[in-house]
Amino acid sequence: MAYPAQSGFRQRKLQPKMRMRTTSTDGAEPSPLFEDTSAGPGAAGYSRGQDKGPGAYPAQTLLSDPMSNLAMAYGSSLASQGKEMVDKNLDRFIPISKLKYYFAVDTIYVGKKLGLLVFPYMHENWEVSYQQDTPVAPRFDINAPDLYIPVMGFITYVLVAGLALGTQNRFTPEILGMQASSALVWLIIEVLATLLSLYLVTVNTDLTTIDLVAFSGYKYVGMIVGVVAGLLFGRTGYYLTLLWCCVSIFVFMIRTLRLKILSEAAAEGVLVRGAKNQLRMYLTMSIAAAQPIFMYWLTFHLVR
Repeated sequence: MAYPAQSGFRQRKLQPKMRMRTTSTDGAEPSPLFEDTSAGPGAAGYSRGQDKGPGAYPAQTLLSDPMSNLAMAYGSSLASQGKEMVDKNLDRFIPISKLKYYFAVDTIYVGKKLGLLVFPYMHENWEVSYQQDTPVAPRFDINAPDLYIPVMGFITYVLVAGLALGTQNRFTPEILGMQASSALVWLIIEVLATLLSLYLVTVNTDLTTIDLVAFSGYKYVGMIVGVVAGLLFGRTGYYLTLLWCCVSIFVFMIRTLRLKILSEAAAEGVLVRGAKNQLRMYLTMSIAAAQPIFMYWLTFHLVR
């Protein structure tokens, strides 16, 4: 009968030892064997990031620093001042504000101006309209010079030249590039020669360099028409069409430039007298006569 009591005493004696094994020595809760990731992959990182304090993110500290904000504002002001300086110096050599005037065209103006370049014989009023001492935009005045038609005419001329060379099995990128560069160089030479002539004759005119580029670029319209006619009707069609366009551009240039170069008396039809007025008349005719020469020189080799 003493054996059960002894066994119970042994059980009470072993229970404290078992509890001693399951508890930690410092009294803290036991660490789990695996980390709980049920809240998502960013939850643990977010809780750890919160414990780092404000010094853990130097970018936020930099943005919140008043000195950094002041430096950023100073840098922005320097950038704006640099942009204004570049725009001012660029406008000194390339008048961008003035170039906008020469491209202020619309479809109606382009159609009427092309018709005027091909058939200028019925046009009567050649004076440019002004509004408060400022010429109106080309889209409101067919007599105003523009750069849209010369630029597009130059590009179209290069494309038509490539087409003509391709139909003759003579097309190569080098020849096409030489054709474009040759037309551009001759245009620059023509404008520079005109400026030099105006300076030597001492003509007080409101013609600008951009005006001369525009007037010199109108000949590309007749050149395109002549080359296309040559592709369709052969050399006979080319010569007849080019002859018509040459006479048209000559008349157009005479009637346009006489209001710019000749004196007011000559522009109104009064007999030109005096050596200076005669020089101006010869200069006007020379500029107009140079257009057919360039038209033939730049297109005769494209038609066979």
